[in-house]
Amino acid sequence: MYTLYSMQRSGNSYKVRLALAQLQLAHRLIEVDILSGESRTPEFLAMNPNGQVPLLQVSPSRYIAESNAILWFLASSSKLMPKDDVDRAEALQWMFFEQHSLEPNLGAAYFWLSLVRGGRDLQRHALDDWMEEGYRALSVMDNHLRSHSFFAAGRYTIADVALYAYTHVAHLADFELANFPYLRAWLGRVAAQPGHVPMDWQPTAEAAE
Repeated sequence: MYTLYSMQRSGNSYKVRLALAQLQLAHRLIEVDILSGESRTPEFLAMNPNGQVPLLQVSPSRYIAESNAILWFLASSSKLMPKDDVDRAEALQWMFFEQHSLEPNLGAAYFWLSLVRGGRDLQRHALDDWMEEGYRALSVMDNHLRSHSFFAAGRYTIADVALYAYTHVAHLADFELANFPYLRAWLGRVAAQPGHVPMDWQPTAEAAE
């Protein structure tokens, strides 16, 4: 059984929890409070020298870090992974986009505005850039969704899981989605997928066995 080191309100951690739930994969969940330094202890750094969550333990001595790498591993032979080579590359394209264009802006704004006490004042100098680049990324997504229901392979895949995590909490980071109708419709389609769970969901003892 997998062990996932995760932080409940982390978007990157939520991606993995969502995939585990939708794929009905048994796992043990260990909460790591990165705000109090729990990911910087010698014990945690021995598992992931980068000191970040999520971190998936796949065997007694093997760990996978980086949220989208974990998604790729979990989905490798599942319904969330496109079968066609080009479709898989397209999914990977959007997962790179998520980490390069979306997460550094929406994710950073969400972290500092929603999770860190006094974060708005601490990062006031960066907010304008996050908002500008974040809106640019949302526009790219909305334009794609103008003619597509999902991001890759014409159906729901790990690309959607990756992009959903921070997009669905954009309003908590001062982003207004009123001008992105296709994006808002996509958020609804993702939330309606079988096995979908919200960010605050935790597996029951039965589900984890």
